[in-house]
Amino acid sequence: MTSIEIEGHALKLSNLDKVLYPASGFTKGEVIDYYARVAPVLLSHLGDRALTLRRFPDGVEGGSFYEKNCPKHRPGWVGVHRVTGSDGTIDFCRIDSLAALTWVANLAALELHTSMARGIDPDTPTMVVFDLDPGAPAAVLECAEVALWIREVLAGVGLDCLAKTSGSKGLQVYLPLNTPATYEATSGFAHHLAQLLERERPELVVSVQRKDVRTGKVLVDWSQNARHKTTVCAYSLRARERPTVSTPLTWEEVEAAQRAGDAGALSFEAPAVLERIDAAGDHFAAAATQRQELPSLS
Repeated sequence: MTSIEIEGHALKLSNLDKVLYPASGFTKGEVIDYYARVAPVLLSHLGDRALTLRRFPDGVEGGSFYEKNCPKHRPGWVGVHRVTGSDGTIDFCRIDSLAALTWVANLAALELHTSMARGIDPDTPTMVVFDLDPGAPAAVLECAEVALWIREVLAGVGLDCLAKTSGSKGLQVYLPLNTPATYEATSGFAHHLAQLLERERPELVVSVQRKDVRTGKVLVDWSQNARHKTTVCAYSLRARERPTVSTPLTWEEVEAAQRAGDAGALSFEAPAVLERIDAAGDHFAAAATQRQELPSLS
């Protein structure tokens, strides 16, 4: 057990030498260090949103569990976002400081999944997400092709969007709004666009979840735009074989990787992500600030 003080708060960190990613030897201490170092950019995308934790107390090869209600044993200085919905009232963790993020990392919460809305206004999504999930043998380069197509379609109606890796198999395209919106509108817009892509390129795109129609295609998962859904937060680790990260991308990077057929250019582990931030800052900053309005579908 190691005792430290962060922002005036005392924390006890445990099992720092425990290996959580056996394939790479990445330890719990390195997980905590990553989250501490990425905090300056991560917290702007995390702190004001209801957070679902995915915890791996025995590492990525052990079992995991999702945790919506913030643990009752949390320190008094870790706040909550209280959200009421069809499942009742849930006190989600409010992770808005380096100390709170370090506390969460010490729980072996490798993956951080956030709502589309801010905790203070859970009925108003601030973004639309297109979650691009490839069905083998399709993979991340096919997702890049679809992501670039989504960007083109959105640009045609005057909208900017952002890309990031899922940290797993696919990519995600985000449309920042930060203006009044409803889940009905964002979900409907995403569904409409997914169906449009499917009609134009049925050999590449599918808009339904059925596994029997997804082989060799990219699922444009519009259903993530629902009040009860979450997506992995930018800069969150993922529970893969190695400590990959859901990494914001520039569109130039997506274009270059797709053009070169270089899938490796669309996958980043924790140390590389920290280097990217040191060199260029937060490629996902506009998600929290850019104001855009959805066009009418009528």
